[in-house]
Amino acid sequence: MAKLPSKIETWQMVALGKMKRATIDVPKLKTGEVLVEIAGCGICYNDHAVFYGEVPTGAVMPRTLGHEISGTIVDGDAKLVGKEVIIPPAMPCHNCLICKAGRENRCLAAKIPGYSMGIYGGNSSHIVVPSADLCYIKEKKEIPLSHFAVVADAVASTYQAAKRANVQPGDMVIIVGATGGAGVYATQVCAAMGAKEIIGIARNEEKLQRALKFGATHVISSQNKTAKEVHAEFYSYCMSKKLSPYYGWKIFEWSGTAAGQEIALELLPFIGKLVVAGCGTHKNEFSLSRLMTLEADIIGSWACRPKYYPDVLNMVLSGIIQIEPFIKTMPMSQIKEAYEEAHRGGLTQRIVLTPDFE
Repeated sequence: MAKLPSKIETWQMVALGKMKRATIDVPKLKTGEVLVEIAGCGICYNDHAVFYGEVPTGAVMPRTLGHEISGTIVDGDAKLVGKEVIIPPAMPCHNCLICKAGRENRCLAAKIPGYSMGIYGGNSSHIVVPSADLCYIKEKKEIPLSHFAVVADAVASTYQAAKRANVQPGDMVIIVGATGGAGVYATQVCAAMGAKEIIGIARNEEKLQRALKFGATHVISSQNKTAKEVHAEFYSYCMSKKLSPYYGWKIFEWSGTAAGQEIALELLPFIGKLVVAGCGTHKNEFSLSRLMTLEADIIGSWACRPKYYPDVLNMVLSGIIQIEPFIKTMPMSQIKEAYEEAHRGGLTQRIVLTPDFE
């Protein structure tokens, strides 16, 4: 059993673009809380966007970022100590009207490491969290515990988005941003749910070819193309496959970019669905009256309902969703370099930080 710490070692954001190592108190455990020794913490777009001031939050500093976390329970309920877990990034209150409506992933009182839990976040040696919604890893199938950090957000969020769109066997799907940190899992999730067509759209041709090995049935490069040009290429493909480009497609926007959102809106067909899941601060012009004439739906998707995590984990453990090809681990002592690398973009793998505070 891991030795219980008297302090938490952490990397704190102290100003925009600046971090420093710090030692902070272990908060006193309340009823229903556990102390988790962190094995891995993924770097999400939101993390480096907040760090470099691209997404204003108004949160106080210093504080520790990081919300994609896996680890081992080392203190709390004796029946739980020693269990390996995935920590959902949004741990709801279960009491508010939003939670009671079955949308607890968007609970406004949710505990979110790195954001709504004061100074505490995942870029640390340990973290105290509620035990109610943890996802327990009963077997790892030789996957390192650190790697399960990406299941917390990057994988689970794509599952939530697919559930929001009610993806069914035989569906026709478009994934804009199919090569990004979440898009690489979105193709796999939709394939697992039985979609018969999964068109991946992104800029990088090499990554698009990789997407064909992980669920995509066809890919379109958007590099140096307008939304209308992408639409024309999509139309040509549909004609070649005797598919209708005019109705029924379910579109997922995972890029979070203005260009990606424009493409998704351009492709929206009659009785289609557009799920906006990529994070960004961009604005787009769109005639709302088009929704009336198309009788289409545009919906948002954020994080994942805790109740879905066992299903997502089973898909990973069964090999239906592969995570290891898309993960790069770095020691937490290299956090500054890792955030810089993630912020530059162009990565083929998501960075997962592993604590090395010895």
